[in-house]
Amino acid sequence: MVYYAGVDLGATNVRAAVAKGDGTTIGVSKNATPRGPTGIDVTEGVLQTVREACIDGDIDPEAVESAGIGSIGPFDLAEGTVVDPANLPDSIDRIPLTGPIGELIDSDEVYLHNDTNAGVIGERFHADRNPDDMVYITISSGIGAGVCCDGEILAGWDGNAGEVGHCVVDPRGRLTCGCGIDGHWEAYCSGNGIPDYTRLLAEDDPTITTSLPLEDPDFTAKDVFELAGEDELADYTIDQLAHWNAIGVANVIHSFAPLVISFGGAVSLHNEDLVIDPIRERVADMVLSNVPEIRVTDMGDDVVLEGALASAMTEGTGDQRRFQN
Repeated sequence: MVYYAGVDLGATNVRAAVAKGDGTTIGVSKNATPRGPTGIDVTEGVLQTVREACIDGDIDPEAVESAGIGSIGPFDLAEGTVVDPANLPDSIDRIPLTGPIGELIDSDEVYLHNDTNAGVIGERFHADRNPDDMVYITISSGIGAGVCCDGEILAGWDGNAGEVGHCVVDPRGRLTCGCGIDGHWEAYCSGNGIPDYTRLLAEDDPTITTSLPLEDPDFTAKDVFELAGEDELADYTIDQLAHWNAIGVANVIHSFAPLVISFGGAVSLHNEDLVIDPIRERVADMVLSNVPEIRVTDMGDDVVLEGALASAMTEGTGDQRRFQN
């Protein structure tokens, strides 16, 4: 019998799943992502999670024919490694992935993608129409996109295409992104960026009333959304986020002409009415081309893992026509 494996490597957790040839998941595992001290420790954590998923599925790792990986980046795609990940300790400089996983399952068929590309692969594979032109956008701690254009997943020569969160939306550059560059979409609208943006808006207009804990080091984006409709600053922030998000999405539409844009990530999934609905309302007035269907993934937090499995089953494409069970 044929088996497949999928891996979702995030900065917080690593998850793995194994599935039978028809795509039915038979084993899963989840562990905290190791914090080092080196990248090899992270690799070992990934391998252990895959082993545990295989144990849960009552199969040997060598029975797995192919594996897909959706991972934080950036990548050295030729080497199959993550290089200097931003949200892990500085001591972690390289995380080998494709080679060690290939050795574990005794297969050369290991497909490495950034997590948003895994997301678009999963969305495409599970879609009713399997569209050849679609984008998956995550708004979470960061912002990124996975793009399928003319049936091809756009990875880029180094695997780092789709970093739309690092496109400039504010040429004034009033906020600095976590990458160190000013004016990026992610600096304003990501889960990590929203608290700083809220503080900036409060400084701009001290007359705005608020009960948000702006000075609390534990102040988060969740605090802003929880006070929607009850707090003047929270409502103003959410309105301004809609402006920047619509600009970012309009740029994606003009760049790739998708028929569908699917959103995931914690900020999107938990606040569809406050984040995604305003994009739907505004973006039509900002684009010259076709306005795509804008939706939220129905796979929730599983979209990257499902995409990794779909990658293993379809030679890295998410194209249902390549799925042989």
